[in-house]
Amino acid sequence: MIAKAQRALLLAASRNDALREAVERAPVTRDLVHRFVAGTGDDHALEAAAEQRSRGLLVTLDRLGEDVADEADAARTRDAYVGVLGRLSALGLSDGGDVEVSVKLSALGQALGRDGESVALENARTICEAAALAGTTVTLDMEDHTTVDSTLRVLEALRAEHPWVGAVLQSQLRRTEADCRDLATTGSRVRLCKGAYAPPETVAFTDPHGVDRSYVRCLKVLLHGEGYPMLATHDPLLLEIGEAVARDAGRDADAWEVQMLLGVRPQEQARLGSLGRRVRVYVPYGDDWYAYLVRRLAERPANLALLLRSLTSRS
Repeated sequence: MIAKAQRALLLAASRNDALREAVERAPVTRDLVHRFVAGTGDDHALEAAAEQRSRGLLVTLDRLGEDVADEADAARTRDAYVGVLGRLSALGLSDGGDVEVSVKLSALGQALGRDGESVALENARTICEAAALAGTTVTLDMEDHTTVDSTLRVLEALRAEHPWVGAVLQSQLRRTEADCRDLATTGSRVRLCKGAYAPPETVAFTDPHGVDRSYVRCLKVLLHGEGYPMLATHDPLLLEIGEAVARDAGRDADAWEVQMLLGVRPQEQARLGSLGRRVRVYVPYGDDWYAYLVRRLAERPANLALLLRSLTSRS
């Protein structure tokens, strides 16, 4: 109950501008941000991608930013992705999908009124075209539960031209096992995560054990399916179960992957990579890091102490 209340508090904090300003000024927080976020600009993202590749790890880059105010903002996000994809290609980092990009449709205009979905689709289509030229892939991040149907419609439209476009599904949602069955098809790429939002109990499992049990059911569907599963988790038990199910399903090491966040269990990332596992690091960057950081803390409320120390530090 206490952990649930802490999570709700942190998610509310992610939308608090005054708190954001206090966090940005605190020296301890700057160190915390550096751990989980590559930096604010494209150069930081490219440096982080190159560093992870030097460690033998794969990368997905996420330019932080959500809920744009107008079509011009959405277009700027689109153009920023196109630009970074071009630079990845020039550096040889994107070859074979070694470094791909993750995209939030809300940053491409999804919430802009009646035409928001079509605006986001066209912007995402442009990014996918740039990714194809760069020899890499795009994964559509999943956001609040109210956007799932819209995001899956955009996914279907994009896959008609680019079958490799990836999807993200959240095991905390009750619908996700069925969505996994729909998407576990040949060529389909699906990232399975627990979910970093706070949906109501009517549509989601709110007990952590319920979320974990759902995750196991979903990974079994994906690993026994015909697509390419991407298990996004840092949970040692879930990783162990994933390994066992992959063996049972007869999957080779290159037929699925593990995904972990930048700054979370880096030694385990390296260990799995040294064993020949495909490990992809989710590398966020950009000015709009605050909501992302607070959601990471909400996923593990024990980290609340780090945030509180950042607000009281005077060093």
